[in-house]
Amino acid sequence: MASTTSKRDVPGFTQEVLQVRADLNRQKKAEARYRAGELIVEARKGRDTLWFKVSKADSGGIALRTLFGSGDYEISHIETTGSGINADIENNAGQWHIELIGLSETLIRLRVTLTPTMDVLIPFWPRDLYALDDNDDPTATKGRVEAGQRGFNTGLCYFTLQEPAFGRVLYVQNLSALNEFFIDTATKPDGVVGGEWPELGYQPPAAPNGNSPPVAPLKTGKAYVISDALINFRSGDNKDETASARNFVDMIADIYPYLDKPEPAFHDWPERAEKTLNDLKSAPEATIRHYGHVYLHPYTASEYPDSMVQLSVASAIDELEALTGRLEPYKDELLKGMNRFYDKDLGTLRRYLPNVGDDKNADAVDSWYLYHPLMNLGRLAIDGHEAAKDLFLKSLDYAVRSARHFKYLWPIQYDIKDFSVITEARGDGYGQTDVAGLYAYVMLQAYQLTDDALYLQEAKAAMVVAEGMRFSLLYQANLTAWGIAACVKLWKMEEDERYQAQAEVFLASFVHNSLLWDSQIEHARHYSNFFGVTCLHDAPYMAAYECFESFSAFDEVLQFAGEDLPPKMKLLLAEYRRFAFDRSWAYYPDALPEEALAKDDIRNGHIDRNLSFPLEDLYGDGQPAGQVGQEIYGCGGAFIIAARGFHERDIPFRIFADYPYTVVINDNAVQISLKGPMDYSATLHLLPKAKATLPNFTVSQVGPQTQRVRARKGIDGGQVYSVPAQSVIHIIWEA
Repeated sequence: MASTTSKRDVPGFTQEVLQVRADLNRQKKAEARYRAGELIVEARKGRDTLWFKVSKADSGGIALRTLFGSGDYEISHIETTGSGINADIENNAGQWHIELIGLSETLIRLRVTLTPTMDVLIPFWPRDLYALDDNDDPTATKGRVEAGQRGFNTGLCYFTLQEPAFGRVLYVQNLSALNEFFIDTATKPDGVVGGEWPELGYQPPAAPNGNSPPVAPLKTGKAYVISDALINFRSGDNKDETASARNFVDMIADIYPYLDKPEPAFHDWPERAEKTLNDLKSAPEATIRHYGHVYLHPYTASEYPDSMVQLSVASAIDELEALTGRLEPYKDELLKGMNRFYDKDLGTLRRYLPNVGDDKNADAVDSWYLYHPLMNLGRLAIDGHEAAKDLFLKSLDYAVRSARHFKYLWPIQYDIKDFSVITEARGDGYGQTDVAGLYAYVMLQAYQLTDDALYLQEAKAAMVVAEGMRFSLLYQANLTAWGIAACVKLWKMEEDERYQAQAEVFLASFVHNSLLWDSQIEHARHYSNFFGVTCLHDAPYMAAYECFESFSAFDEVLQFAGEDLPPKMKLLLAEYRRFAFDRSWAYYPDALPEEALAKDDIRNGHIDRNLSFPLEDLYGDGQPAGQVGQEIYGCGGAFIIAARGFHERDIPFRIFADYPYTVVINDNAVQISLKGPMDYSATLHLLPKAKATLPNFTVSQVGPQTQRVRARKGIDGGQVYSVPAQSVIHIIWEA
């Protein structure tokens, strides 16, 4: 969402907005006062709530509601402490405890807890944040809302109070802390943070919606966190999208350490990868033969062979070979049939084989679908696969011609033969906005393989056109992730800071579409969803394919440029990657209880819990998983995640770390260089290989004073170490 409104062009104001003005002008006396840097916080009594006014001298501010409901209340205790303001209040709903904490000079936390004195039904509660001018009047302010909560993603509102010149504000509701409220009231936080100027922030959901009254109460005597808001402030305005994105990334990274986060569980991804590979080879639901070759179904026994599907899995198997040190003939079996997707007349790969059924428009292509198979051909080509290189190079002319035809602003879908548009745009008027990032990535692969400056110029041209979309940039999460990788590569190649800044624009849009909370609603309690990302700009679910591809792109960025990245950008990329090791496991149907899986009306194919193929869809609001189907094209996730997280070649044990790392092996010693964020801890596992035991280790952290690291017992006879996320670890074992 984005809007610019002022006193002149809003249609009117709600009663709540008018009540804020009346409350704050009626009661100027502060019940308590606290200062954090330039921020002045005053607790003021209103008609039915205690307000916290946060302001700067002569620059306006915001008013924060603490109580929800209506009626008289009594402040039984209020005090200013060294870190904020505490208050205890009683009203007809129960006992309220309010804590305002100054976490830094620009960051505050406002936490509100209610213990009901009787069962309380929630029919309606108003929003909790109002922009103010110097006279405490929200109706006289002007501002711009850059971003609000999308569906069940992070509960955030990012805005600028322009008149008066208070500056930029990022409000994040720590939804993890509110799970008990949602569960007991049978509500879901769908788009609950945002609003219309000047009435913003969080509005607790009431359920059921519509004309029916609520029937699920807050329970007597149980303490509920009603709100846990983290609010970051910056001076100045976001004059362009680069400033907006950089400030957003910085501000949400400042908030990130204070969000409630689950502890990621460890999973044996190499074992999962082996099972997935065996199922791909043996399950009749996985493959079909055409023209004497083996082709993959996109879903279990469903849909026609597809070039994106074939290459997504084959290129991921190529990475698995690097982990195990064993060549996998099945990769070559999949690649043998790729030429059948190639259209010699057009000079490009098609989505479907020539014998695709009449129920498909064989000439229709989604814009991203043209470039994604080329990306995986490029990866194989760079790794030395000559047939993939040949197919990649002879598809480049058409790829460039398509980009230039659309002036690097691709529609949703077009005809591959003549570029006529089939579907121009999504509901907000944009096409596939982040295809420019994927295209630039493919062009940089072409430049690496050919040294032809044409492809470098094409990458740059696409990035110019990708500017100006602000928080509407993301169309599909993995495409945005590859856009980040392309920007970082251009930045390092050209030494041009504009590309680093543009990487942050892509990242801001990606994080905006993520779930920075851990839902426990309905079936979501069975899996971790923290830092998941919904797969499309408007999709209601997280998807296995987009998850592992984003993991892959971010891992590449961190390995390639981690030490040079802005620290807060590095933090967000590394944390997404870290939580993906746990979150991705839940896509496999055998990792979920039977009751958490979709049963009827599965859109594609069927679900077989015995097959190690991931489900397409998990939901932050706890709907049954797998409604879209069981992805075969997502099978590469197990191979990529295993290959990027584990190391087992040339050593008598296995290594896993939850942040990126490199290894150097010398006889019976290995040095691990961890590349995680500063001031964070990494988890390092040393694991026995199959039918073996761990050797005796000496594990040390290398530094000015090298010191041994103590282990704790892990699973299956392994050892676990907590070490700094940026550190060098030396391991010696008895030969």
